[in-house]
Order: sequence, then C-alpha cells, then structure tokens
Amino acid sequence: MTTLPALSWEQSLLSLAKEAHVPATIPQTKSVADGPRLLQAYAHCAALTAAHSRSFYLATRLLPVGKRRAMRALYAFCRVCDDIVDRPAGDARERLAEWQFRTLWAQPPADDLVALAWADTRQRFAIPIRYAEQLVEGVGRDLDQSRYRTFEEVTTYAYGVASTVGLMSMHIIGYSNPEAVPHAIKLGVALQITNILRDVGEDWQAGRMYLPADEMAVYGLSEADLTSAIVTDRWRAFMRFQADRNRRLYNEAWPGIAMLHQDGRLAVAAAAAFYRGILDDIEAHDYDVFNHRAHLTGWEKLRLIPALWWRNR
Repeated sequence: MTTLPALSWEQSLLSLAKEAHVPATIPQTKSVADGPRLLQAYAHCAALTAAHSRSFYLATRLLPVGKRRAMRALYAFCRVCDDIVDRPAGDARERLAEWQFRTLWAQPPADDLVALAWADTRQRFAIPIRYAEQLVEGVGRDLDQSRYRTFEEVTTYAYGVASTVGLMSMHIIGYSNPEAVPHAIKLGVALQITNILRDVGEDWQAGRMYLPADEMAVYGLSEADLTSAIVTDRWRAFMRFQADRNRRLYNEAWPGIAMLHQDGRLAVAAAAAFYRGILDDIEAHDYDVFNHRAHLTGWEKLRLIPALWWRNR
C-alpha cells in the first residue's frame, strides 16, 4: 500500500503526540481505593457511559472486562470535562483546573467515583499524563474560541478533544507498532469532525461554529446561512465535500486497527463504523443537520458487527 505524504496539519498533530508520549513523572500509589470502593467507581463510570453514549457503551462491550472498565472510566473522565465547560456552574476555568489537578496530580478523593476509577486506569495502563492534560486543554478551548478559520485549526481542536482519547485508548487496548499513532490521531479527527457535521444546528444555537470559515466562503456560505437553517444547493455541495473528506480520513485511519492488540480491534472498528454511519444518515436526510440529528439505530449498529468481526479476524 502506498503511503501518502503527511499534510501540514498531520505533521503538527504528530508533534503534539510526540511531546505528550513521555512517562509519568510522579510516583503512583499501589492502589487508589479498596476493592469494593473501586468496583463501585467503575460501575458508576459504566452507568455514566450508558446514559450519555450508547454507541461507545455498545462498542466497549466487545472488550475483555478489564479493558472495558478502563475505557468507560476514560469516557467518564472526558464526560466530566465536557460538562464543566458545556454546563458551567460558577467559574468554568477554575473548576476545570481543579478537576485536572484532582484527577492527574493528586490522590483522588474517596467520594469522587469518576476520579477514583480514572486514576486507577491511568496507573494500571501507564497512560501518559500529558495526553490527559492535552484533552483538558482542548475541552477548555471552548471557553475562549467559538469560530475556526481553517481546516487546520479545526483539526488542532479535534486533536485536543478526540485524538487524545484515541491515544489514551491505545494504551488501554495495547498496540504492537508505534506506526499506530498517526492512525489513531487521524481516527480521532475523523470522529470529531463527524460530531461537528452532525451537530451544526445545535452548536450554532449554542453560539459556536466549528466549520472552517474559509471553506464555507469557497461555497458561497456565511454564518447567515446557519441562522436561516435552510438546505440549499450550496449547502449540499459544501456538506458533500466535508463528508467525502471525512470518509477518506476513516479509510486512512483504518490500517491502524490491525496494529492494536487483537482483543481490542473489534471494539475500535465498531466505534469507527458507528460514527461513519452517521455520515450516511446525514446524506439520507439531504444534509439537513438543522432539523434532524443524524444517528444509527441500535439494530443498525448490531447489523454492522458480524462484517466487522470478519474483517478484523
């Protein structure tokens, strides 16, 4: 297979990942909680995952128990970060900084179940702390930035809030080849851009636009088109271009799945396939992301798994 030369945004994100991939610099205790309390913490993270992301919850069911629990603890850590920014109560910056300290640099308090499970997961799977810091920084970017001029800016944001999750997930699942790193970065970008395309209407109502402004201008679109929420030929052409590029990202990320530990490949493949299917639903509804939130039904997700299993044997 011919390897395409990395684009400038890819090189930039690889540099961020290289900077982050360093061993933890603080000593870890042998255990962050006693057995029953830790089991309670992991159960709480599982419930949180089930309540907020059915796709992620279903995909992680395909993992062995230990890795499944860890992935849901990672999800819960990310969920709390998102909620601090998206549902602010008090000073969001202060709360985000306090959450970062509590979960990354201090012994987690016994009454914080997410912090307990996440601290145990980081310790067990030797997840570099800098990846988690980059995620917190990426989520916090929403407090200061609500517009993105270029696709490169969007990919930098996507790295912070999604590729970092993929890189941490690699440590949980296990991988055999460092060449998996650029694939994980690209898959994270693809997943986040799928979110962006799906949530255009919701994000605009919240005062945010993650679409590249320069690419919108090429198609004769402006923020006024988001306000009008009317699907025009220009909007269809723009969204078709975005969806086609996003599918290419999924295709280019796919070889990295074969570099993961065998017992985790199907779960990652399923997560990618579930999100990629959202693009099909966007197209099926004529790119109307203002009045329809694209998704796959539970049955549609289940139907994908046998073919994914065969492909990832």
